Amino acid sequence: MEEGFSVKKTTESLEVHRSLFYYHEKTDQEELSPIKRGRPTPGYSLTIAGDKVSDLEIEEFLMEAIEGEKSAYGYRKLTHYLRTEKQLDINPKKVYRLCAGLDILMQKRKSGPLYPRRLAKQHIITGPNQLWQLDIKYGSIQKSGRFFFLASAIDVFDRCIVGYYRGSTCQAFLRRQIHFSDEDDSMNLIIRTDNGPQFLSRSFGEFCHHHYVLHERIPPKSPDLNAFIESFHSVIERECYQEYNFDCFDEAYYRIDEYIDFYNKRRYHGSLNYMSPVQYHEWFKEHGCKEDMVVNL
Repeated sequence: MEEGFSVKKTTESLEVHRSLFYYHEKTDQEELSPIKRGRPTPGYSLTIAGDKVSDLEIEEFLMEAIEGEKSAYGYRKLTHYLRTEKQLDINPKKVYRLCAGLDILMQKRKSGPLYPRRLAKQHIITGPNQLWQLDIKYGSIQKSGRFFFLASAIDVFDRCIVGYYRGSTCQAFLRRQIHFSDEDDSMNLIIRTDNGPQFLSRSFGEFCHHHYVLHERIPPKSPDLNAFIESFHSVIERECYQEYNFDCFDEAYYRIDEYIDFYNKRRYHGSLNYMSPVQYHEWFKEHGCKEDMVVNL
């Protein structure tokens, strides 16, 4: 181009679009130019009445404000102060810029999780109510295509579904009659979950804290650490969800209640010496834990 050739003919002969040339020409000019692009700051703001107030005077207003009872205010509240007390028509972005120039911006508060993450680790389980696994499974209503969910907890020792939610109540703790204290964490129940938003919520954290339950979370992409509840959800999918193809929510809830009652009381488990979870639980209470009953997880 410097030799006088036209942009159009040159780009056509090279089989490139002209916009590519202009884009690189613009970029090169911006890199070489020391001048910053953008609208220059006016150096003043207007009051509601239309009078000009210089930025220097606004900075004085800000310094006056933080020296008084407003010393704990951030730039948004200082914006409100300038609008109400000084009748300025000013936006928070400009107040932020002026506060940054005066070095009076408040330090950002350090925020962290209210309930710190506890990673899942290996445990030796020698009886019921030592480790539960909790997860959520979704199902669908055939005709409407709408979804429902089943949140269930399984005891990894006796495989009992100790509680589940598919409505407004979950009676897991009442059924097992568990009472904990904060005196010895090693004696308290551990609940293991994945990293779903329901289990990271403040409500779930407060629940575990209130009941002195230790909440463990498995690392991402490691469902094998929650194998017992994953296995149960696979079983209920095959033996209940696919069997009935629910037509409405009431049918789905009825069949789930029916199946979990069957699963706990009458369904034999090869890993439990062909006893149902409830039978295995009662047998343990009578005979205690044998060596072959210990679960390493």
